[in-house]
Amino acid sequence: MLRFLSRSELGYKTIGSRTSYFLTVHTLPSLHSATKSKDQHSLTVSYLTNSCGLSVESAISASKLVNIRKTEKSDRVLKLLSAHGFTQSDIATLISKHPHLLSCRADTNLRPKIEFLQSLGLVGPDLPKFLFSHISIIRRSLKQMVSVVSFLKSVLHTNENVILALKKLSCILAFDVHKTFRPNISTLRANRVPKLHIERLVMLWPESLTVNAGLFKEIIDEAKGMGFDPRSKSFPLAIHCISWVSKSKRERKLELLRSLGWSETALGSALTVQPMLMLCSEEKIRRIMHFFVNKVGLMPSNVAMYPNVFLLSLERNIIPRCSVVNLLLSKGLVKKNLCFLSVFNMGKARFEKKFVTAWKEDCPEVIKAYEGEIEFQRFAN
Repeated sequence: MLRFLSRSELGYKTIGSRTSYFLTVHTLPSLHSATKSKDQHSLTVSYLTNSCGLSVESAISASKLVNIRKTEKSDRVLKLLSAHGFTQSDIATLISKHPHLLSCRADTNLRPKIEFLQSLGLVGPDLPKFLFSHISIIRRSLKQMVSVVSFLKSVLHTNENVILALKKLSCILAFDVHKTFRPNISTLRANRVPKLHIERLVMLWPESLTVNAGLFKEIIDEAKGMGFDPRSKSFPLAIHCISWVSKSKRERKLELLRSLGWSETALGSALTVQPMLMLCSEEKIRRIMHFFVNKVGLMPSNVAMYPNVFLLSLERNIIPRCSVVNLLLSKGLVKKNLCFLSVFNMGKARFEKKFVTAWKEDCPEVIKAYEGEIEFQRFAN
């Protein structure tokens, strides 16, 4: 009989000089245990559908992230959300995205944080909407939340401004603001950055202030070296762009623009006008320069004077506008001395009013040109 047993089933031990063999018995999971696990999964899916309002598909997906053994704890969470203005639809959306909320302690963990957010002005529909996208905020301790918000308010002054900063970067609550934000804001002040611009940086691009103090000073120095005046409105945006893109990538983009015919003067001027040029991909820079130089017939220096074009989509914005202006030029409806690139500094509504709506009676084809039904080749002479 022993020859039928595997090595894992036949063991041995030595007692003195004698070796004794024994069988290792493997215990299979009990039928009761498997049934219990299946019942718990069924309870979870049932609870998610019946109590939380999820679809069956969403409930099955969410059940992989939460296991409801007893409903009392989850019931308290749902009751708390409902009491603080969450509709059934809000609850279904929130739980489908973040089912782990059902495992929170409603009274000691969830309630104080929700009430703190409400005290900042997140009330009514704003609270569910905020939590849908920034649920990580619930994972922070209330003490940490209060400390960060208190510091932000000392800089931004109003709860509304604090909420704007939190919406931009909810994980700011995980940072020790006294080791990151405080010294970096001191550096901005030492460089005579106006108070209003500091507030703008904190509200719109708070992630820029989460780097260590040494690196932040290097970013400030680089921005100044590129020609940005710390007192200018564009300085906070420059800091954001420099901190967002690695130095090696920034240098590659600048070298690419030089290779495409931009002088150092044109490059410096373009960056100070539009710092977000640093955020454009190398491929996008190549394609837009190729289009304006080879299809439109402009000099690289002309394109450098209007760096905002690099923020537009070639297919959705640039080519349709070129098609419209080219059509109007060919029919003599606009002056040939039109500053062509200036049309790309216009907002969508203004461009449509001036170049599409204004001419659709005299030149019906302008609609087709704007909608891409007339292919752009080259500009009419």
